Amino acid sequence: MQDSVERLERRWPQLTEIDFLVLDVPPTSGGSGAAGADDDWGAGTVPLGGTITASEGRPARVVIYRRPVEIRTKGRDERAALVHEVVVEQVAELLGLSPESVDPRYGED
Repeated sequence: MQDSVERLERRWPQLTEIDFLVLDVPPTSGGSGAAGADDDWGAGTVPLGGTITASEGRPARVVIYRRPVEIRTKGRDERAALVHEVVVEQVAELLGLSPESVDPRYGED
């Protein structure tokens, strides 16, 4: 994930104000709220990442869920590409932009 974050920070310096985290799995619905708006999953879909908006002295956060990503990939390169896609999608959500605006190479990996 660090490679993806560094790559995006060169284009979007404001990302240095966002915390990027890796958690093993997303919280279950009604859990701690670590997935923010993604808390309401459960109809057979497991999120690969999520966002938490900034609030009261806490920066915004982008979260990647390690186990769901690992389950969907077969090797290191494939996993790195998927993590980058998820990071781009979550950053785009926080910035209110399309993923292609955040990273013009989105979807090419």
